[in-house]
Amino acid sequence: MELGALRGDDIALPAGRVITADEGDGGARPLWLSDGPAPFALWGRLRAAHPRTGLWPLLLEPLDGDEGFRPWGSGELYPEDMSRPADHDPGAVLARWWEESVSVDEGDPLSPAERLAVTAPYGAEWPGTAPGREPAEDPDRLAAEHAEVLLSFGGEVRLGLVEAASGAAALAAAGWSGPLNHEADTARIAAVVADWERRFGARVFAVGFATLRLSVAAPPATLEEALPVAAEHFALCPDNVWQGTAPQTLVAYAERLVGADLWTFWWD
Repeated sequence: MELGALRGDDIALPAGRVITADEGDGGARPLWLSDGPAPFALWGRLRAAHPRTGLWPLLLEPLDGDEGFRPWGSGELYPEDMSRPADHDPGAVLARWWEESVSVDEGDPLSPAERLAVTAPYGAEWPGTAPGREPAEDPDRLAAEHAEVLLSFGGEVRLGLVEAASGAAALAAAGWSGPLNHEADTARIAAVVADWERRFGARVFAVGFATLRLSVAAPPATLEEALPVAAEHFALCPDNVWQGTAPQTLVAYAERLVGADLWTFWWD
């Protein structure tokens, strides 16, 4: 990883190290990680420099209470196991996930009718991807603002740098496996997030052990607009609904998406 490109922007990085992936043949070094907390305001400067440096900044959060700063500090990263985001059609990926998530399994605690009620008004039918919207504000400025808000909460948040064309691409390039229990190939997750970058002005600014934070410059403005977006979220991360705020239904989740310029995801 070439960090020298940052010198032209007069950006001084805090102390840190390049992480070698613990998996594969030992040759992959997908991430630079700061040794201590991420400095305020640096994320925005690094994001602004990205077109020239090719280094996408991430605010990285560890597994709760883990002294080794897993998975980042421990090198539990799998870049060699990931395909390319460009190899996947986001609509087709979402449709497959939706079908898997609405199917009734043997031993399901919910009856078929109860399960379909969760995803009403669509039931088992995939509604297709939602139309995009024009951003109401600059997506990169909004992402920098959300990065500062996250840092203001304190806690152990470090700075990471990944050689990638975008925040979505950085998820696969880093070899992050947070959604493993839902999808083993993070490139498919990245393909959907890249589509959200285009349709909703989304930007990846923070990633945890199994969490993802996106700023969103063009969120849905009405419940009608939010419902198909909620269906996409459910397909990508069913736990957002199944284990989210009550009532655990797609409609209730969609109501919370109206005007929301921050999207968060958590995979159990």
